[in-house]
Amino acid sequence: MKKILLLSDTHSHIDDVILKYVAQADEVWHAGDIGNLEVTDTLKKHKPLRAVYGNIDDDKARMEFPLNNRFFCEGIDVWITHIGGYPGKYSQGIRAEINANPPKLFICGHSHILKVMFDKKLNLLHMNPGAAGKSGFHQVRTMLRFVIDGENIRDLEIVELGKK
Repeated sequence: MKKILLLSDTHSHIDDVILKYVAQADEVWHAGDIGNLEVTDTLKKHKPLRAVYGNIDDDKARMEFPLNNRFFCEGIDVWITHIGGYPGKYSQGIRAEINANPPKLFICGHSHILKVMFDKKLNLLHMNPGAAGKSGFHQVRTMLRFVIDGENIRDLEIVELGKK
């Protein structure tokens, strides 16, 4: 069983409120637009981190993190990318692969819009945690947390960090 904290679009912002939730997780997953690598360096000091780079990230982030991160957590096939779209409207760059070999959990960021949807056609759960940073059009900073227990994803919770 693993407690996961999922965030995205920090745009160089990290604070004690985010770190309070990091302390409660077993792993932290970041779906891109990290900004300054001090964000991921800080997260890694506290918990194991899995991350991808986003469209605003510089060459340092792109050297440290992949564009796509596909792995197994417990019994769940997970795919994290920054610009991925959502069920019925996957981004062109991943559409062929996701249709040919769908994961059980597909995670992306980029839109700053928190969204969790089940894709019945591909039998996968899509998650976008919104934006945990202060840059962008979103009004409320958000993250997601959930538990992966064997082949089950459970106890999904929206974390609102307050207005930006």
